[in-house]
Order: sequence, then structure tokens, then C-alpha cells
Amino acid sequence: MKIFVTGIGTDVGKTIASSIITESLQADYWKPIQAGDLDNSDSHKIERYISNDQTVIHPNSYKLNTPASPHLAAEIDGIIISIEKILAPETENHLVIEGAGGLFVPLNNQDTIVDLIQSDYKVVVVSRHYLGSINHTLLTIGALQNRKIAIAGIIFSGEKNDATESIILSKTGIKFIGRIEQEPYFDQNVIKDYADQFRENLLSL
Repeated sequence: MKIFVTGIGTDVGKTIASSIITESLQADYWKPIQAGDLDNSDSHKIERYISNDQTVIHPNSYKLNTPASPHLAAEIDGIIISIEKILAPETENHLVIEGAGGLFVPLNNQDTIVDLIQSDYKVVVVSRHYLGSINHTLLTIGALQNRKIAIAGIIFSGEKNDATESIILSKTGIKFIGRIEQEPYFDQNVIKDYADQFRENLLSL
């Protein structure tokens, strides 16, 4: 199973969600494009958060120096991102693929993050509660559906908000995988606890 984790925007909790999914399935992890924070990248964070001994963290296809939209970060580095060079690693294990920002973050003048999603990927949307998040979540889901990309499920992040969650689930009909609370911190024990909670729903995707 290949799970593509996307968010409704930046800083909504994709890496924490990816850590939980990776730990739950003891899956491999791959972040195709890392822009900035190369000494403390999302791959580094996954490595710190997981505790199983099965996960392989695969190298980024592109490692860009500037914390910016990939198309700009690549331009600053003097390169152009080519999606033909972004090839999923070969593995017999489950694979968790983490996007960058939201679906329409540009990679170059033509392609965006959504163009990385292959037909055999199962897409998990991460939605974080804030004013406007319902709109951003429905736009993200609608964009995937318009492209006929199947959505495997949704993870909510942040303090529980029944009104937000119920309207999103009722309007979209997509599977609820779980909720990541507004924790004071995340470490291997917290990630493992969520991994155990989410495992049944993840295995049924």
C-alpha cells in the first residue's frame, strides 16, 4: 500500500500524521521534495519520532536549500524540478509519501504537488482546525475529486471541533481515520500511542 499524505495547507500536521501512519504500518517513508531545513528535515523528524525497526527512510528526490515554495527554492538553487525524475523508491513494504504544503504548491511552471499523486496511491488528507479550515478542506477534497483521485480518508489535527468535523464528513462522505489532539509535545511514545489507535482504520484503507 502506498499512502500519499497531503494537507489543506502549510503547517497543518502532515509530518506528525506521516509519523503516525509510518509507525502504525511499520511502513517505509519518502518525502520527494524537501525545501529548506536540510539539517532538520521532515525525514529527520520521522526518524526521531518512530520506534519500529522495519521502516526505511528513503532519500529525497530533491533537496533544496531555501524554505520556500519548491519552484522558487529550485530557482534559487539554479535548477528546475522535473517530475520525471521523481520516482517512488522500490520497496516490498508499505510506503508513506509526504507532500509539501497543499495540493497546488508549484514545483515548476507547469506542475504542482497534486501531479505527484499516482493512480496506485491512497490519499490521506490532513485537516487542521482554524478559522477557514472548513473551506480549505472542502476545496482540497473537491480538487482531488475533480481529478478523479480517490481519497482514502481524513485525519483531523488540533483541538476537537465537532461542528467542523461533522460538516466536513457529512458533505464529503470520506472515511474518518482519526484525530491528532493538540498535544504539549510529540515523542516516540506519543506517536506510538496514536499509531496503535489508528492501525485498524489504516489497515482497512
